[in-house]
Amino acid sequence: MSTDTDRPPQPAKLAWLAALMMLATALCAGLLALGVWQVQRLQWKLALIDRVEQRVHAPPVAAPGPAEWVRVSRQASEYSRVQMSGHYDHSKQTLVRASTELGRGFWVMTPLQTTAGFWILVNRGFVPSADKVPVSSAVGGDGRGVVTITGLLRMSEPGGSTLQRNDVVAGRWYSRDVPAIVASVRLDAAPDMPRAAPVAPYFIDVAAPPGPPALIAWPRGGLTVISFYNHHLVYAVTWFVLAAMVAGAAAYLVYYERKLRTLSALSRPSAVHA
Repeated sequence: MSTDTDRPPQPAKLAWLAALMMLATALCAGLLALGVWQVQRLQWKLALIDRVEQRVHAPPVAAPGPAEWVRVSRQASEYSRVQMSGHYDHSKQTLVRASTELGRGFWVMTPLQTTAGFWILVNRGFVPSADKVPVSSAVGGDGRGVVTITGLLRMSEPGGSTLQRNDVVAGRWYSRDVPAIVASVRLDAAPDMPRAAPVAPYFIDVAAPPGPPALIAWPRGGLTVISFYNHHLVYAVTWFVLAAMVAGAAAYLVYYERKLRTLSALSRPSAVHA
C-alpha cells in the first residue's frame, strides 16, 4: 500500500513559480543596482582622495576674498592650503563639540578680521575641555597683534551632526555652521567698524605649529581628517556576488522544475486499451 511519502516530488504550480521568478528578478536587479552604485562611489572616493592629497601638499595661496566667493565650492576649493593675515576677535569665539584622535572636546572657532577687510571664521584647533581655552583668549586678548595663519579651507557644515542639531539659543554647537555661528556672535555689530564687513562662506582649519605635540599649547591645530575610508570595492563585490547567487538559485529552480515536469510526464500511467 503506497503512502503520500512514497509519491515523487510534484512540480510547483505555475503561478507560484512565476511569482518566485518575479521576486528573484527584482531582487537581482536591486543587488546589481547597489553594486553599480558602489562602483560609482568608489570612483568618487578615489577622485576625492587624489584631490585632497594634491591640495594639502601644495604651497599655500591667499585665502579667497569676496570677489572669488562665488567660485568657492566643495569640489573646487575644499582642503586647499591657504594663508591670510589679520586680527583675532577672541571675544566672539565659539566652541563646537568635536571628537578627534585626542578624544572628545571642542573646536575653538575664532573670527579673524583679515588685513583685506573681510572676516574669516578660523578653527584654531582642539581643546579637551572648555577650561583649556587660554584665559587671555577667553577674555578677548589684546587685539593689537597681526597674526598670519596657514591652514586648510573647509566648507560650512550646516545644521549640526548626524545625531544632534545645533542649539543656537543654548549655545550648543555640534557642527561648524559658518552662517549660523556668524549670526550668533554678531560679527556685523563690531563697534569699531563703520559698516558690516563681509564674512567668508568657508572656515579655515589651522595647521599644526612646529614642535613636539607635548609642547604645543591648547588649542591644538592640525587635526583635520584627510584620510578617508574606502571600502566601496568590497561592498560592490559583495552586492555583485549576492546578485549572482540569486540568479544561480533562480536558474537552478527553473532547471529543477523542468526536470520534475519531465519525470511527471514520463510516470503517468499509459492509457488503458479496451
